[in-house]
Formats: sequence, structure tokens, C-alpha cells
Amino acid sequence: MSGAGTGDQGSKGGPGDEGDQGDEGDQGTNGPRDRDRQSVDRRSMEPRTFRSGAAPPRRIGATAVRELALVFLKLGTIAVGGPAAHIAMMRHEFVDRRAWLTEQEFLDLIGATNLIPGPNSTEMAIHIGHRRAGWPGLLVAGTCFIVPAALIVFVLAVVYVRFGALPQTRALFYGVNPAVLAIVGVALLQLARSAVRVPWHGVVAAIAVAGLIAGVHELVVLAVCGVLGATIVTWPGRPTAAALLWIGTPRAPVSGTWPGAFVTAGSAVAAVTGVTLGRLFLVFVKAGALLFGSGYVLAAFLRADFVHRLGWLTERQLLDAITVGQVTPGPVFTTATFIGYVLAGPAGAAVATVAIFLPAFVYVAISGPLVPRMRRSRLAGGVLDGVNVASLALMAVVWFQLGRSAIVDIPTGLLACAGVLALVVWRVSPAWLLAVGAALGALSMR
Repeated sequence: MSGAGTGDQGSKGGPGDEGDQGDEGDQGTNGPRDRDRQSVDRRSMEPRTFRSGAAPPRRIGATAVRELALVFLKLGTIAVGGPAAHIAMMRHEFVDRRAWLTEQEFLDLIGATNLIPGPNSTEMAIHIGHRRAGWPGLLVAGTCFIVPAALIVFVLAVVYVRFGALPQTRALFYGVNPAVLAIVGVALLQLARSAVRVPWHGVVAAIAVAGLIAGVHELVVLAVCGVLGATIVTWPGRPTAAALLWIGTPRAPVSGTWPGAFVTAGSAVAAVTGVTLGRLFLVFVKAGALLFGSGYVLAAFLRADFVHRLGWLTERQLLDAITVGQVTPGPVFTTATFIGYVLAGPAGAAVATVAIFLPAFVYVAISGPLVPRMRRSRLAGGVLDGVNVASLALMAVVWFQLGRSAIVDIPTGLLACAGVLALVVWRVSPAWLLAVGAALGALSMR
């Protein structure tokens, strides 16, 4: 049994304990039977290894913080493809490769990030940092994920202001996008094995997909699926009544959608008046605190403020800013870095970046400690299960949309299939797969 011997540090296990190799070499009161499976950290009283599915320990110290910094600096530099791809790469790093989180814990964090405003992948990074190394980890993980992407966008903003145009990257992403599609697809399958554990999980996931395809706002889908989860686990004999909650839910169109393709095109940077760092900070902190949804929702939000209300940007400048946020690694919200530099130089870039990401740190600091408590409650656990499968449904819909733009011909289709094989059969790192995709895309430019 999983509970046997977990908290018993002074007695030897019974004959049914896995890994019991006898008393040879036993020099003290604790035998060697659990060293491989469940060594206990005396400070935290949590298991060091967790083959049996136990929670990983929280490590607070220079080593843990340094590990977080290195991993998230790497992800902030190479993670392209939007939040779904970022989360897939985080899963590879922290569930598969380092085993810092169990599959269920990772799913719970995905569900938690979808319930609060702000950039989902950045909030996942902050959650993971807090879970691994406490408050220092929270700050370090989020900052290290944001800074490399912001620096890349900063360099592009300098080029844009000086030359009035953006570098062409379309051919490069010809090879990167199929690789991203493979990474997200494999992660979805692996996460689904843990998220869909009983039949009602699959039913709720199907309802979520249908709602999203029909145009129901993602927040409505998440809320309804959470209610369904709580209802089903509380009254297991009334799944039909729970399903009726969905039928009676008003359908709302996805808000904030800005039609039209984003294209990279040069535009002269016009001088604007009335820009102050204080006003810039307020506009971006409002966006970070209130915004749910994708980069298109961000575009609509910024368009209302910067183009129409304040008149600080032209339509073309905003389109170019969103393009940079979409095609560069890391969070799409680094669009703020670009706009800040265009409007107020280096100081504006720094202020805008801090402002748009600051609410994410605050939200995670408040909600992060609540996630383990929710899992221990039957009612709250049902809500979390419903939100988790809805979050995976949202990822699946995004994956399908990505596939429509990534697979444009037979070579890109073959590259995506080869990427899946490389990840599943040969366990290739997603970073290497992205590098190969970028190289093939660069070759296609010739």
C-alpha cells in the first residue's frame, strides 16, 4: 500500500514492502528497503524520489534556485510556438526529465493558470518555481523565463526604430512550426493519460471541445466544466442532471478576436506626444491584470488603448509589435517591450515589461498555495479535475488551429510526423527538434 511506511522512520518494514532486500548491510534502526523508493528529507519530511507517485520535495537553497534559473533561461531563449508549446516543453523538463513534478501536479498547475488573468506559460513558470524553491523560486523562475525573450524583442525594437522594418522570419518558421506541432501533440497525449482517469473526465473533455468549437468563451467553458466536476463527484448518481448545467449555459462568442492576418511589414516610427512612463505603466499593468486569452485578445486590448484612446501608435505599428511577440521565443506579452521601446526608448521598454508581467507574479503568489489544498478536498478536487480536462481541451483546439497553419504541404507534414517519432521513440529533446526545424526552414530560404 502506498501509505505503508511513509511516515514511519524508526521501524523496519514488513515482508510486503517493495525493495526489501534483507538485513545485510543494515547498520542502524532504519533498513535500506526504502532508499530507492522513498528516502525522506529530514527538513521537509517529504520523499526525495517518487516512483510511487508521491509529491516531490520543495528545495529552498542556492542549488535549487540556480537549477531553476538555468532551465528557465534556456526555455525563455528557445521556447517558440505560443503558450501551448511552452507548457509542452515545461512538461518535458520538469515531469519527464527532472521529475520535479508528478503528472497530476503539473495538470493541476495548468488548471490553476487558466483560472487567473495573465500569460499562462509565464504563470506556469512562476508556479513551478514556487513549488520547487518557495518564494525565491517564484521570483527567479518567472524572471528568467521573461528576460531572454524581452531582450530578443528589445533588439528587434532597436532595429525597427532605426530602419523602420522588421527582419523577415517567415521561411525560418516553415520548419519550426511543424516541430512545435509535434511537441504539443505528444505532450497532449501524455497529459491526457493522467487527466482522463475515469469516464466522466472524457465526457467533460468532449463537452469542452464542442463548446470551444461552437464559439463559447474559454472562461465560460472552464467555469462550466469546473461545476460539472464538482457536481459529479458530489452526487455520483446524478451525472445526467450535471450535464444539463451545460445545456442551460448561455453561449457567448469569443471576445477580443481581431480578424486579419498579421504580416511583417516595415513602417516609419512616428514621433508621439504625451507619452509618460507613469501612463505607460498604468496601461500595461491594467492589461496584465485583466487580460484572459490569446495574443489576438492582447491585440484588441492594446489597440483600444494605444491606437484609439491615446493615439500613441498607428495600426501598422501595433501590428508589427504583435508580430514580434508572436514569432519570438517566450511569452507573447513581450509585445509590451517592443511598444515601450518604440514610445519611450530603453526606459519605456523596461517599464512596460515590468508592468505587464507584474500582476502574474501577484496572482500566482496568492493562488499557488491554494492548489494543493484544493486537491485534498473532494469538492474542490472535482472542480480542479473539471478545469484540468477543459484546459487540455483548450490546448487541443489550439493544437488543431496550429496544425492548419503549420502543415502547408507534404514536406511540413512529413516533418511533423518525423518529430513525433523522434520524441516518442528516440526521446529527442524538444530543443534539438526545434533546432533541426529552424535549420530546415533556413535551408528552404535558398
